[in-house]
Amino acid sequence: MRILVHDYSGHPFQAQLSRELARRGHDVVHSTCTAYVSGKGDLVSDTPGLRFVTIGDGTALRKQAYFRRLRQETLLGFELARQVRREKPDVAMLSNLPIPVLVVAAAVLRRMGVPWVLWHQDVTAVALRNFAAADVARAMGVAARVFGAGEKWAAHRAAAIVVIAESFVRVHEEWGTAGKVTVIPNWAPLDEIVPVDRANAWSAEHGLDGVRTVLYSGTLGLKHNPELLVRLAERLRQEGAPVRLVVVNDGPAVPVLREAAAARGVELTLLPFQPYARLPEVLGSGDILVVLLAADAGEFSVPSKTLSYLCAGRPVLGLMPADNLAAHLLRQAGSAVFAPEESSLDEACAWVRDVLADPARADALGKESRALAEREFALEDCASRFEDILRSVHLTSAR
Repeated sequence: MRILVHDYSGHPFQAQLSRELARRGHDVVHSTCTAYVSGKGDLVSDTPGLRFVTIGDGTALRKQAYFRRLRQETLLGFELARQVRREKPDVAMLSNLPIPVLVVAAAVLRRMGVPWVLWHQDVTAVALRNFAAADVARAMGVAARVFGAGEKWAAHRAAAIVVIAESFVRVHEEWGTAGKVTVIPNWAPLDEIVPVDRANAWSAEHGLDGVRTVLYSGTLGLKHNPELLVRLAERLRQEGAPVRLVVVNDGPAVPVLREAAAARGVELTLLPFQPYARLPEVLGSGDILVVLLAADAGEFSVPSKTLSYLCAGRPVLGLMPADNLAAHLLRQAGSAVFAPEESSLDEACAWVRDVLADPARADALGKESRALAEREFALEDCASRFEDILRSVHLTSAR
């Protein structure tokens, strides 16, 4: 088959899936968007039958400039449609697309007669509805209804849908699309993100050797309450367990973190997203890795950074809803999950303090993280399930 995979974000495991599909003899074009600023996977082709392409001119999205962003995302949708027209795939798979991009792409794919699979990573309509309900911006309520209608419309046009957690199925039942849904949890590339020594070249470059570090690496929105990281580090210092807070991120949370750390006297190392090849060293430099997820995002979002943390073989602190799929994985690995609220910081600090004071326990937690990743993230089974779905969609459309 000739397959076009568009992962708007450029995440590592989607690129890994495209490599595996190419190794199985398929002609694969893997597309990403340069406008979306995040940590990227390995987007350089080293596999026969696989090409990496992009949409966008490199201009970053201005997430808070809503009308400009809407226009930009609509234009990106048409650019993706032109890319599909050039590549002429037998089947396409779309992942992580903002709703304007998704709707435009779905409309053009339908017109072209190209069958496609929706790889549903987040239910955007639910996130927007919660965003409005939280009094962050009441005007978002209108956007939630419009975007929700667009997301539902696109789901009805998809030939098949892959969701990442059972909780997504309820939404598709409401939309009348549950009959074409398959649940395939996300994973992280075991062969690319591997445990490394705590003292490594990257930690030395950034003055982190011999320094107790609490590290966060990945996307971080204002809605996730980034100041909670600063308050965690402040509380640890007050309780006699000072740490260096390390945050690897580009985006609106950066000035918030910088200001909060200065106001509270927290030692902070702020760095932009690092080259993917160095991600094992980055994660290996954290004595404790932290993941944040807002309370109202727990059911319809699974932070992929958690999966990378597990691959890296480190103790992980989750400040996230207890019913999230990633929270279940952390508990299986023996790590800790607490509510993403300041009222949980006493318990969270106690856990971090105990782990930092007990190197044997920290080592055991790290080994269990990696062991869980190796049990859960086997690529061969996931790739076979995707391959079966894509082949079925292609064969059905060819009849």
